[in-house]
Order: sequence, then structure tokens, then C-alpha cells
Amino acid sequence: STRLAVEAVNDPGFKDQWHYYNTGSGVHEKQVAGMDINVKDAWQYCTGDPSIIVAVIDEGVDYTHDDLKANMWVNEAETFGSDTDADGNGFKGDRYGYNFATDRGYIGSTGSNDTGHGTHVAGTIAAVNGNGIGVCGIAGGNAATGQQGVKIMSLQIFDDTRAATVLAESKAFKYAADNGAVIIQC
Repeated sequence: STRLAVEAVNDPGFKDQWHYYNTGSGVHEKQVAGMDINVKDAWQYCTGDPSIIVAVIDEGVDYTHDDLKANMWVNEAETFGSDTDADGNGFKGDRYGYNFATDRGYIGSTGSNDTGHGTHVAGTIAAVNGNGIGVCGIAGGNAATGQQGVKIMSLQIFDDTRAATVLAESKAFKYAADNGAVIIQC
């Protein structure tokens, strides 16, 4: 079963995710019972589906993050950051997605001007649930049952000091569609 009981969630940050499941018992001024997305009810039916690829078009996603690495989309034919296009799709080294700001396969998330927003967005979508680490993802799966969540494809359009361009965004959308993403988050 993919069901996840909210009472069984052991992720330390879940208590602060009042927008997921709000009992009204917290200290945040917006913690009004019922003011949430009803994730508790949704998790009774599904905690995520690894056949669904979600493209995050933003800053780079930290593909090594302990709460995300199990739910990262992986282009198995490629070697991360390689100068070779092993799968012939026109993008070199695109193992976890592609960096359209620098036009290379290296996804970066630690530049001095990076805010971590891409990783934050990916965590909201697919942080692993019930693994005792960080926060919960809306569709992050269920570590207790081994159910994987949706897969995150990182399509970087901001890189440290490089701003997004319409061309980079357009290429990212096309890449997402061409590589199986069915949901695009920007």
C-alpha cells in the first residue's frame, strides 16, 4: 500500500508544514484548523508515483540532498557533467536534467548568489516522506513502505549570476516535454 498515516510521519520539519495539514495547534498566525491542502486525506490514496516526472525550471536542484536524491529523475545513459552526449539527445552530460543558463549538463545549486529556491521547490514536491530527515513532499513517496515518489528533473535557468532568459526558458520547456516530464513547475 502507498498509504501514509500522518501520525506515522517522522520528518522533523513536518510540524512546520502547516499548509499541508493544519490542526490549528501551532504558534504560526496562519495555523487555523483546516487551512491547508488536505495532504492527510490525499496520502490515504497515494503518496507519489515514480512514473510521473516533474520538471523544476528554476535554480538548480541539489540532486545529492538526502531528502531528494531518491526521487531525482536520472538519465541513465549519461554521465553527470560529461562533455559527451551519450544518448544523442543534443545535451551533453544531462544526467539529472540540464543547466540552460550555462548550456551544460552540470546542475549547480551552491553558487554565492544561489538562494536554494530550486531545491526548496523540489522538496515541496518530492522530499521523501517518513525517512526522519527534513520535511515532507506532497508526492515524495513513503520510506516506511519503500514507495518512491514522483521524479524531479532539474532544469536550471538561473545560475549564480546568470539571470533567466526567454530562450533558456523555452529550451527548458522543450527539454522537459521531450524527456517525459508531465508536470512543469516554474
